[in-house]
Amino acid sequence: MRVVFDNGIFITMEFLAISAESLDRAAEVIRSGGLVAFPTETVYGLGANAFNPAALAKVFEVKGRPRFDPLIIHIAETQALDKIADLSLLSAANREKLNLLAENLWPGPLSLILPKREIIPGIATGGLPTLAVRFPDHPAARKLISLSTGAVAAPSANPFGYISPTRAQHVRDLLGDKIDIILDGGPCRIGVESTVLDLTGPVLKILRPGGTPKEAIEKLIGPIESLLTGDSHGAEVKEALVSPGMMKSHYAPAAPFSVFSKEEIIGIKPQAGSAFLFFDSACRDVWIAAHQDSSAREKSFIRVLSESGDLLEAAACLFNTLHELDNDSPEISRISAQLAPETDLGVAINDRLRRAAAGNK
Repeated sequence: MRVVFDNGIFITMEFLAISAESLDRAAEVIRSGGLVAFPTETVYGLGANAFNPAALAKVFEVKGRPRFDPLIIHIAETQALDKIADLSLLSAANREKLNLLAENLWPGPLSLILPKREIIPGIATGGLPTLAVRFPDHPAARKLISLSTGAVAAPSANPFGYISPTRAQHVRDLLGDKIDIILDGGPCRIGVESTVLDLTGPVLKILRPGGTPKEAIEKLIGPIESLLTGDSHGAEVKEALVSPGMMKSHYAPAAPFSVFSKEEIIGIKPQAGSAFLFFDSACRDVWIAAHQDSSAREKSFIRVLSESGDLLEAAACLFNTLHELDNDSPEISRISAQLAPETDLGVAINDRLRRAAAGNK
């Protein structure tokens, strides 16, 4: 807890467990233009009143986020869509697909790009005529949104470009002295950000892979494109982006970070202070056997995302494991990470790993 002096008023940063009282308090703070970090099923979000330009400006200031990178607007009921999105500007076919997605995948880790209404300030969307909106699958998040303004802008609650927070303590470590309330809802269930799907054009595209696999979307609405495929992982730009999560470098730990296939990482020799992040225990065990004669192996930092190779478990553990390695960073000279299978949630895991590698500090 901390106390600061602002405009003649003492303000206390509150770290609160989820309860009816703490949600009421947090909703009051959002209504009054303050910032609240809260849990979702993906990562912790930094929430602000989506209709208040001054509150939205605080989000960009606190995160050090470039103004051209738009925010995701979170809602707590599908009926709120009409207030913030002009669905009449969608084609009839895309409106039908929107209905299918909302009925089957909301609430959940899926954000949709839609035409925006004027009620949403341009600062929230990078000045674009579209907005990203999602309906989170976390009861505390939905309650907070309902109690506050019905629409809360909430990027990840971390400094821009850093590892996303999946526990309240991550937020406290990174932003705790800059925001009004942190709501502690325990670890996030999914652990990677939402999938972002653009519904505004004739060709539907995934702009950011995430917690909803492409396969689940295509099962409902048919084939879609993915903007981020192969070795193309976004771009460094200085103009408005269509969606959050399109910067090439992001999620970067402090130590130099590289990604490798299973075959490649097995061949990397351990050195004093080297760290290895394996997808599963099978690869770790093969690597240990391959380097059993190395004296540096016992001095290496070894982490595994999922002992059994379960993609959901690996996704849920990804950012927390990167935070753990970051905490050990004074002793770590380099981090080598194994890519996950390129399917289902593995696509989102690999997207974050590759961006972390591109964002070495």
